[in-house]
Amino acid sequence: MNEMSRRGLADAGSGTGADGARLPVAPASRGRFRRGSGTLAALDIGSTKVTCLIGRVESDGHLRVLSVGHHRARGIRAGSVVDLDLAEASIRAAVAQAEELADTQVREIVTNLSCGQPESRHFTVQLHLGGHAADDTSLRRIVAEGRARAYAEGREVIHAIPLSYGVDGTGGVKDPRGMVCETLAARLHVVDAAVGTLRNLASCLARCDLDIEAMVAAPFAAGLAALVEDERELGVTVVDMGGGTTSLAVFADGQLQHTDVIPVGGQHVTNDIARGLSTTIAHAERMKTLHGSTHAAPEDDRELLPVPLVGEDDHAIAKVPRSMLVGIIRPRLEETFELVRARLDDAGLGRAAGRRVVLTGGASQLIGVRELAAQILDKQVRHGRPPSPRGLPDSAAGPAFAVPVGLLVWAATEGQIARDLAPNGHAAPPGVVRRIATWLRERL
Repeated sequence: MNEMSRRGLADAGSGTGADGARLPVAPASRGRFRRGSGTLAALDIGSTKVTCLIGRVESDGHLRVLSVGHHRARGIRAGSVVDLDLAEASIRAAVAQAEELADTQVREIVTNLSCGQPESRHFTVQLHLGGHAADDTSLRRIVAEGRARAYAEGREVIHAIPLSYGVDGTGGVKDPRGMVCETLAARLHVVDAAVGTLRNLASCLARCDLDIEAMVAAPFAAGLAALVEDERELGVTVVDMGGGTTSLAVFADGQLQHTDVIPVGGQHVTNDIARGLSTTIAHAERMKTLHGSTHAAPEDDRELLPVPLVGEDDHAIAKVPRSMLVGIIRPRLEETFELVRARLDDAGLGRAAGRRVVLTGGASQLIGVRELAAQILDKQVRHGRPPSPRGLPDSAAGPAFAVPVGLLVWAATEGQIARDLAPNGHAAPPGVVRRIATWLRERL
């Protein structure tokens, strides 16, 4: 790794963490963008594909996508880097394609977090003000105290989001600045992840000469792209169905209330098909895409699909009814949604999770997934398609691109990392990237 990469990674540390937004408890939202923010880059590192979006905020305040680059993911499993060389090559290819189309070069990126077993925790933190008015310093202190309380060995805090404040026992305060009180309390939502996995991710990006501006939980980013404001207020669950993981995020009262990751995704469906039909993984993926469904039809027993047998000669092709394919796909997806339901029940969110579910991610596009999710989760379900920023091609306007679009929205949204609450325009405490950069400098 060259010295420039090391220095840039360290300098980016104070900008990571994504702690809140323009107002102390308001999340980043669509439509309010930082004018003159320059070139923005979002990198979605998935288990099946790596996607890079480059954009900018135009003079009229609208977000424009300049280019989209994507490449097959290799060296990445369940969102985690398992082979540095292969992962580096995939990331470099996606970024280079986007850079060439946009005729620009990016250095800082906003990337997704789906690795490291992310966990959500809630804390209530109190600060004694002794009759003084709350100000920015008070809010920084209370968030820093929440981060300190959330610290666990081997874990790093990624998000520390104030959900609400209390002033002398009166809760539900959105912005306490300027209010005189004896005791200021804050209810914080903290998302942390395993530091070892994050180090591998940061090391891989540093090898690509990329600096991390911020890490954003993948379902959080999907929610920013796919949800409407009323859904975030009334309560909704986002289920992002990727290739190696299925991640979920619960929004209520306009805030991210909970997030979780299940290590099951579309790749597992593909592998089930390959094993069940003794065919290649490539052909199993093709069968899933072209003929896959979760619901059997009367004619499925009569419709025969050609299946080349793995390891056999090219002419060794079996014929299987489509009903057999459906019989392989449906149990895996049933298991996935049952796991989602169990995780939501374990979180004890109750009414906060709402009656609506929004599906995003490439694996959600399989025929019948929406109906199956509604049946198992007992909720209203819709597919979440990201908005169409200027310049976004039709090929990137579906649920499979909700996360990268949401990451770009995060990068462009005014005050996305609580710059108004921190000195020098950065998030208050040095976050995961600075600690990882120190670790890298000591060892590389």
